[in-house]
Amino acid sequence: MPSKSSARLAALTVAAACSVASTIVLTSPAHADGVRIHDIQGTTRVSPYAGQKVADVPGVVTGIRTYGSSKGFWFQDATPDDNPATSEGVFVFTSSTPTVAVGDAVTVSGTVSEYVPGGASTGNQSLTEITKPTVTVVSKGNAVPAAVVISDKSVPSRYTPAGDTAASGSINGLTLQPKKYALDYYESLEGMNVQVSNARVVTATDPYAELWVTVKPHENATKRGGTVYGSYDSQNTGRLQIQSLGATADFPVVNVGDKLSGTTAGPMDYNSYGGYTLVANEIGTVKSAGLKRETTKKQSRGQLAVATYNVENLDPSDGTFAAHASAIVNNLQSPDIVSLEEIQDNNGATDDGTVDASVTVNKLIDAIVAAGGPKYDWRSINPVNDQDGGEPGGNIRQVFLFNPQRVSFTDRAGGDSTTAVGVTKVHGKAQLTASPGRVDPANAAWSASRKPLAGEFVFKGRTVFVIANHLISKGGDQGLTAQYQPITRSSETQRHAQATAVNAFVKQLLAAQKDANVITLGDMNDFEFSDTAKILEGKGELYSAIKSLPKNERYTYDYQGNEQVLDQILISPSIRKDCFEYDSVHINSEFNDQISDHDPQVLRFQP
Repeated sequence: MPSKSSARLAALTVAAACSVASTIVLTSPAHADGVRIHDIQGTTRVSPYAGQKVADVPGVVTGIRTYGSSKGFWFQDATPDDNPATSEGVFVFTSSTPTVAVGDAVTVSGTVSEYVPGGASTGNQSLTEITKPTVTVVSKGNAVPAAVVISDKSVPSRYTPAGDTAASGSINGLTLQPKKYALDYYESLEGMNVQVSNARVVTATDPYAELWVTVKPHENATKRGGTVYGSYDSQNTGRLQIQSLGATADFPVVNVGDKLSGTTAGPMDYNSYGGYTLVANEIGTVKSAGLKRETTKKQSRGQLAVATYNVENLDPSDGTFAAHASAIVNNLQSPDIVSLEEIQDNNGATDDGTVDASVTVNKLIDAIVAAGGPKYDWRSINPVNDQDGGEPGGNIRQVFLFNPQRVSFTDRAGGDSTTAVGVTKVHGKAQLTASPGRVDPANAAWSASRKPLAGEFVFKGRTVFVIANHLISKGGDQGLTAQYQPITRSSETQRHAQATAVNAFVKQLLAAQKDANVITLGDMNDFEFSDTAKILEGKGELYSAIKSLPKNERYTYDYQGNEQVLDQILISPSIRKDCFEYDSVHINSEFNDQISDHDPQVLRFQP
């Protein structure tokens, strides 16, 4: 999943820049007179007038965008037709600041285009626009067409039709069925003035002045106010992104569970960062739900507490060390072992060949001590420079922190960035040939990706094998609102190969010792119901412990209104058969002031 620090276009950009967009244009443009907006929009996602010039199209201006790379205005026909599949609004791309005002009755002449935010390679749907416009103001101060109310009752429960197999699975050419499918319903409102009322926030305000609400308050709701993404067939139809046509400083700063009380209204847009978006010129009043960060239970003396925590590209220049330390000490209750993901090298994104991360790790350890926590020890293996993906020059890797007052690490020489750790059997017990060691680092599955880190720990005389992972991200997968349905999740190919390699290593441990305590954890970048998880679990070699939680508590990440599982702790049968406790500790994903975009996970058990 893209993180907050992923490359984005400038803040407040609602559609991708023209240089990365694609436009559908007919090879022999025609000229059409006397058309209305609903004629231009048509009954499918692609305008029947795409590539044609249209003249004197009438309407009333409903919204104006004066910022970013997609300056222009929306206007809407005050005399709609009786076909619910045809939108009555459309965006006029002016490229410079528009001179019209909301309430102006105008006529627009120009060329109809189908603009694909982000470019055709994204698989995104296209946005119908009028480009190269000539605009005539007929009168001013007119009433804006009443906003269409988007509500629980108006949005269908089914998300999308299946794409046309003759068109590579695209839904672009299918006739819209707005009473049957949510994506068709939203498309039928493209460019129109719409509103939501008393909408609950399901993704907190992000650095780009965006948030997500739901118009279906009971749809897969969590106890804390979010919406859980529980399967590929449960996309949550009530989710809608909210942006603003006003100043960034005026955009509400909210957390999950808060409510935009009253009316939030504006034109319906489509962009490459979430699809259908209400671009608000009126935003409801924030009603806080008072959401608090969670604190897990302290492990008992006989319990081993193991955690995984993605600290999001942590490097010595960051200002989040004290906050991360407080989270580990107070919210996670100082776990005995912590697998950290996204620890960067000593100079962060400076790409000068530095790979050592001792400054980064020790700065975090010192901050933990200052926060009242234990003096952790640590183990890791430096990657080969710029070979493990992530931010160029950052050399992210997994790191084991462990509390030497509670648990010991079995050091066994031989582990380095390119040597594969193996498994041997000594006196009937499994052992790692190197500790720490990297799992199968030469496997092509780990190309430009983090290699798993394996370590051998001892707690109260019992050996515990821990494998820290950070599988390849879902970047490049088509978005849920893509024109191709069902969507293509292209990143799965490599992630499945990685899961296969990890499962094979776990099998070696269990073959050497059937009752070995094995924990495979980290940022798996995939859901607990995914094929990635199934491959990791194999034929019972592992079990994703987050599945022991109720469904409405299974989430570690919040993306586009869907709370979902990316971080997992998987356990071997010997751990599963005994009593274990699992907690997804929600301290980041639901909050606008998060220090990481992931929630840490904690497992407690008695080896």
